[in-house]
Amino acid sequence: MTGRRRTARRGRGAGRRTAGALLAGLLFAAACAAPDDGAAKGSADRGIRATLDRRAAAVRAHDADAYVAAVDPRATGLRTAQRRELENLADIPLSSWTYRLTDVTGQGADRATADVRLRYGIKGYDAAPVSVDRVLDLRRDRADGRWYITGDRAGKDGGGLLWQQGDVRVVRGERSLVLGAGRTEQELRAIARTADRAVPAVSGAWPERWAGRVLVLVPHTVEDMAGLLGSPGANYRGIAAVTTGQAGGPDRAPADRVIVNPQAYGMLSTLGRRIVLTHEITHVATRARTSAATPAWLSEGFADWAAYRAEDRTAAQAAPELADAVARGELPAGLPADEDFGFAGDPVRLAQAYEGGWLACELIADHWGEEKLFAFYRAVGGHHGRDGAVEQAMREVLATTPGDFTALWRDRLRARFG
Repeated sequence: MTGRRRTARRGRGAGRRTAGALLAGLLFAAACAAPDDGAAKGSADRGIRATLDRRAAAVRAHDADAYVAAVDPRATGLRTAQRRELENLADIPLSSWTYRLTDVTGQGADRATADVRLRYGIKGYDAAPVSVDRVLDLRRDRADGRWYITGDRAGKDGGGLLWQQGDVRVVRGERSLVLGAGRTEQELRAIARTADRAVPAVSGAWPERWAGRVLVLVPHTVEDMAGLLGSPGANYRGIAAVTTGQAGGPDRAPADRVIVNPQAYGMLSTLGRRIVLTHEITHVATRARTSAATPAWLSEGFADWAAYRAEDRTAAQAAPELADAVARGELPAGLPADEDFGFAGDPVRLAQAYEGGWLACELIADHWGEEKLFAFYRAVGGHHGRDGAVEQAMREVLATTPGDFTALWRDRLRARFG
């Protein structure tokens, strides 16, 4: 998963990181192990690339025997796991599967550890392949001269893969593709229906053209969800969903993945589930306009504004934690900081951060108009860096200053909740 990760709405109250089998003859992107631009040289590298070539070809052909043949015959446990992994991939509509060797560390003439970049695409959802870093341990057999895999694990700071967690069930919606491991078809179809309803709601709230479809991953447990994101499970226990993707990506950037925490999501009402998925899909739609210059209060606040825009909810219902704080006389001094949105922190503080961002975006839409909110979002994300991005956009788009805007925002909190 590359790029800046967008956060998700925490599940609270009423509100809240391929159907059919692979067809023979499915066209995949050509050539699996692309040249590594000099990152790894020598005969060992050529042999390892050949192993990766055979491995990728086996995925393309869905040839379990050939896939397992790349694994050391003595690594019986790994061979069993790898065969199961390929079987778990069977129904996913892959458009490409390639490997790129990026580095090789020698451990003697017949041992090596290789850094490998797996690039794969989901047909109809990825304009460009998704990159996942893996680390492979290999052994060269002196009898045949081939390199065999003895270990396969996630790269540094990388997450796992859904098909490593179990058989992947695939449900195709009208505007969504839902992949689930260890989840029932009934559950996945319900998520697809909610996503299908959320997609047009997002299109109604965001004026620019976007893909108009969403890919949703549903792991079996919150620990499995965290495994996909390469983070501790404790960070996501109260989080119903997250979105991953490349901020400010080009038109051919891979589609975002919305990853659902089945436990937290399952505790939400129908309305809460719809708000969560609309929020997350808004991140998908706005990804090209979101950058390192975009503060979390704006990206998360806009996603909540889009999610609540067509819902009949009062401010106190949509922002209960902030309403309680203001009623206690604890009026925030300023807009939420990025660190307030951390999953591992205080859940009340997290909720107030989302709610404060939502009310800031609602303020812009109500006071200056929705077109100004869109223009402001684009202007901030289009700035060359974080420094000065909000200040310049407020001056040029809203004809105000951060100080005056914050004062107006605080007045709005008093009026709504005081």
